[in-house]
Amino acid sequence: MQCSSLSLGTDQLLHTLKVYPPWGQPMINGLFLVATAYRLVYGVVGGYITAWFAPSSPVKHALLCGLIGVFLSTAGAVVTWNRGPAFEPHWYAISLIVTALPCAWVGGIIREGLVEPPRNK
Repeated sequence: MQCSSLSLGTDQLLHTLKVYPPWGQPMINGLFLVATAYRLVYGVVGGYITAWFAPSSPVKHALLCGLIGVFLSTAGAVVTWNRGPAFEPHWYAISLIVTALPCAWVGGIIREGLVEPPRNK
């Protein structure tokens, strides 16, 4: 998934720049808000890119990508739930689950809106 790679790359960059604490150490809620913000943007971009490459029904393809994001985010929440302070707060994991599908949908809608529908002759 392109957006997961982009998110992890951004995470690593922010850790390297010492904006985020070292891996495995807890972050404050404000930093989780930063992470949520760029993940929202990347989710919309992922939906847009998926819709762009779709051979037909671009929004449906974007929504499928969003469903995959819901599944992966849910799996991540289950694996990390109550695993210690490095994986808190719980609202963050829930926000990734809840926003995956709407972000992909928005990306698909944006792409569909940019493509001119065929004209009837």
